[in-house]
Amino acid sequence: MKLRVSAVQYQLQTISSFEEFAAQAEHYIRTASEFGTEFVLFPEFFTTQLMSIGDAQGNALTIEDLPEFTEQYEQLFVSLAAKYNMHLIGGTHVIRKEGKLYNTAHMFYPDGRIARQAKIHITPTEVTEWNMAAGDGLEVFDTDKGRIAMLTCYDIEFPEIVRMAKAKGADVIFCPSCTDDRHGFYRVRYTSHARAVENQVYVVLTGTVGHLPTVDFMRANYGQAAIITPNDVPFPPRGILAEGEINNDMIVTADLDLDLLYEVRERGSVTTWRDRRTDLYTDWE
Repeated sequence: MKLRVSAVQYQLQTISSFEEFAAQAEHYIRTASEFGTEFVLFPEFFTTQLMSIGDAQGNALTIEDLPEFTEQYEQLFVSLAAKYNMHLIGGTHVIRKEGKLYNTAHMFYPDGRIARQAKIHITPTEVTEWNMAAGDGLEVFDTDKGRIAMLTCYDIEFPEIVRMAKAKGADVIFCPSCTDDRHGFYRVRYTSHARAVENQVYVVLTGTVGHLPTVDFMRANYGQAAIITPNDVPFPPRGILAEGEINNDMIVTADLDLDLLYEVRERGSVTTWRDRRTDLYTDWE
């Protein structure tokens, strides 16, 4: 079985209305639809663009204001998923729950359902500057093209949580990210490759590009999308099906062949998933 995925290098730029945000989001989705894409991935924190709209005095909104857009954001992506008959991983959006802020990945099904996964590992900046709370559990999600997980940026740097996702049956890890410099970008990129090798899964990764001059901690972005495979003979030697041009406004698209994953898990040059030593360490199920 194959599924076609597109990853969006979302261009952050100052906007003046929610309608501008909606038009930009649909532009990428419509473009992906022209390639017959079934799953579209947006980056982490791409909805911070809404903070640039500002208040009546012309001041940028704060992270505390962002959850006020949740209903509009969800309605928009529910309608777009239905319109284009796609699964949309709508990056992450900050929601408020029981008085706490959560950086939460969303997947919008074509039939109107919404799956949510709060970021599990929170960076020091998210804690000290934005007062984010950490998610307290991992879910995997069934689709008509297989089981997937959504792990956000810093999450991919922790082998245990990706091993848990694979143990729960996920074959594809969608990883929305947001990094402001090369150091952060390569941490996420290199560990995405490691997780693909360790667990013999696909990792679909993307990040924000552009800048929001009026929004704290979103003034600089360094991003590139990549569709990453295990490193074995049926796949490209570098483990990259497709990648974008760094810091450019664009999308990348590729087909994920799940049968190849099953093949290399059984008969690959290495069989890292089968050869794990669960007598010494667990899968954290």
